[in-house]
Amino acid sequence: MSKSIVLTPNAPAPIGPYSQGVKVNGTLIFTAGQIPLDPSTGRLVEGDIKAQTRRSLQNVQAILETAGASLETVIKTTVFLKDMSEFPAMNEVYGEFFNSNPPARSTVEVSRLPKDVRIEIEAIAEAKH
Repeated sequence: MSKSIVLTPNAPAPIGPYSQGVKVNGTLIFTAGQIPLDPSTGRLVEGDIKAQTRRSLQNVQAILETAGASLETVIKTTVFLKDMSEFPAMNEVYGEFFNSNPPARSTVEVSRLPKDVRIEIEAIAEAKH
């Protein structure tokens, strides 16, 4: 197995002992869960679940693009929500990023997320050939 670490300044730097992403055998990319941190400031994005979803997905997108993938090549996402009642608003923004041939997805409500954010999103994608 060949494993390479993905690191980009266009997504938040890891805040612990993990990588932004890992590319395996040059074909699959696994992102770490992305929370709504602005990579240019290191600060949490202010605003509602829509703003936090948008920033989290932009962070995922930046990691994928650095690894040679894109949102169009995402196979599976997992969305962690602090409050499942925010699912419709999250889903609206999510649909803007995955508007055709969306990936498989799991969405779960969790009691707490890093930095007490409302959302965290991770993805598995295929590298472009």
